Amino acid sequence: MYNNNLNNEGERRPRPRFRRENEPVSARPRFSRDGENKPRPNTFAENRPFRPRVQRNDAVYSERKRQHYRQQMEDPTKPVRLNKFLANAGICSRREADDFIQAGVITVNGETVSSLGAKVLPTDDIRFHNQPVRRERKVYILLNKPKNTVTTTDDPQERHTVIDIVRNACPERIYPVGRLDRNTTGVLLLTNDGDLAAKLTHPKFNKKKIYAVTLDHDLDEVDEAIVRAGVVLDDERVVPDALEFTKDDRRHIGLEIHSGQNRVVRRIFEKVGYKVVSLDRVSFAGLTKKKVARGKYRFLTPKEVAFLQMGQF
Repeated sequence: MYNNNLNNEGERRPRPRFRRENEPVSARPRFSRDGENKPRPNTFAENRPFRPRVQRNDAVYSERKRQHYRQQMEDPTKPVRLNKFLANAGICSRREADDFIQAGVITVNGETVSSLGAKVLPTDDIRFHNQPVRRERKVYILLNKPKNTVTTTDDPQERHTVIDIVRNACPERIYPVGRLDRNTTGVLLLTNDGDLAAKLTHPKFNKKKIYAVTLDHDLDEVDEAIVRAGVVLDDERVVPDALEFTKDDRRHIGLEIHSGQNRVVRRIFEKVGYKVVSLDRVSFAGLTKKKVARGKYRFLTPKEVAFLQMGQF
């Protein structure tokens, strides 16, 4: 059968990519233009060796890397407490704001304010040490807290703090929401959103916290029943929401609880005669440390912030 793609020996010949006038039918070289059928050298790979990306939390602050959140609208005619306004502006905490107010370093519309219950409007001219106070953009950072780190903004003993880890994350003044013991690891939220911080730390809001607990010895069934029924701490009965064993032995426990008492998990097991060897908070108010290595952090997504603001804990 006739086939014009076969040569005289009956073998299939390559089809040319481009056909010009008076050009032979033989295939043209694919790689080089000098007539030699050889691949071109990969100059990009030779001149630029591969360098893997390394995540660094000590990098200089970059505006491109941060998340931006939709700012909540506020009523300009609604007065707010002065200490709350200062805290939301990132000047200090509410407690520190009360000290500054009593010290007479806060002025409102040119007048010094010394009353702790003073209220201001968002449109007022509020100054701190004669410097105008402006609202900061909100920042929300989730840190996977490592051991030997203090949950505070400033430590008189000059120990390593959580603020040291996130110092270059943003220019705003952020602070931790709640506390974790020095040797307790896991999820910790840092923000300058005073309203959300107050909501997440107030006992009336049922925010769930899940811990991975390791005891010094197995939890027997009698003590397990006592813990499930609740133990009294500071005249309050603390009842876990859930208690599960995470491994074959009874030393590794998953504990879900919503109490906000200080050192609550360690004190629960100390009450029945056990010592907590390691404690890791794996979830807080629905936030987890997934894909966040120990000692690293990330910005919350706008969707996560919206859930927190709506009270979806």
